[in-house]
Amino acid sequence: MEYKDYYKILGVDKKADQKTIKSHYRKLAKKYHPDLNPDDKVAQEKFKEVSEAYEVLSDPEKRQKYDTFGSNYNFQGGANFDPSQYGYSYSSTGNGSDFSDFFDLIFGGSKKKASGGSGGFDFSDIFSDLGGRRGGRGSKKPQDIYESDLTVSIQDAYQGTTRSLGLNYQGKTIDMDVKIPAGITDGKKIRINGAKYGLPGSVLFKIHVMDGMNLSLKGVNLTKLVEITPAQAALGDHITVSTLDGKIKLKVPSQVKSGHKLRVPNKGFKDMKGKRGDLYIEFKISLPAKLSPEEIKCYEELRKLEKNTSK
Repeated sequence: MEYKDYYKILGVDKKADQKTIKSHYRKLAKKYHPDLNPDDKVAQEKFKEVSEAYEVLSDPEKRQKYDTFGSNYNFQGGANFDPSQYGYSYSSTGNGSDFSDFFDLIFGGSKKKASGGSGGFDFSDIFSDLGGRRGGRGSKKPQDIYESDLTVSIQDAYQGTTRSLGLNYQGKTIDMDVKIPAGITDGKKIRINGAKYGLPGSVLFKIHVMDGMNLSLKGVNLTKLVEITPAQAALGDHITVSTLDGKIKLKVPSQVKSGHKLRVPNKGFKDMKGKRGDLYIEFKISLPAKLSPEEIKCYEELRKLEKNTSK
């Protein structure tokens, strides 16, 4: 997996302060914003990359985690890096999120702040430069609609939340609260009455529900990746799994293989109309990062048995 140098992407030094990081982000976000480059796929990918970098570097906690992770990643040789040795648990689920697999490797399905990210970026300066486009024009008629994407996690979409955004209009920063209703699904739009904030038109947000590291959503059906040990896979076990509604107990069948799915009815996503999906538990057999002497001894005995059985 390719290492993402977020400092290089934003064109800042590793010791850069927040003011410098924000300034560089704004310039690049304006340059590559999809509304200003509607037919330029390269620019759109650049915008995603810049947004991802700012999502991390604008958050002190994420930045510290990234700095620690980065040195370990490079030291271990990139593709050979074992994240479990440093407190990370990664699996590629092909969820198609706006951010890269590298981002998911570090942060998984962590909640995204409105100040960064491909959907929840700070609108200051960027938004005013776009001129509230409608049909490719930036006129200031009352019927104009200011439109942008807003990315939320599966958990926030399910439970509902409120996002606080800063919108820059005619030199003024307008604080705007966007209420995201529980059960909202990908592609739905939220319209904010701009008159309430002294704007000449409405503000429209298109919702994108982002998959997490071990949780993906398709329609109203959820798939959760659950890691089990070789012993659990061979003999079966009873485990506890976290869901959107809390924890549930499940029985792992014996002789289960990686990729096997177990259906849990009516434990999936519930949309705004009340339709409830199912939860699919997908098992993944995972070896511990480090084996104890007792475990090594057991595996050696098992290997002997397997050799004798194959004769």
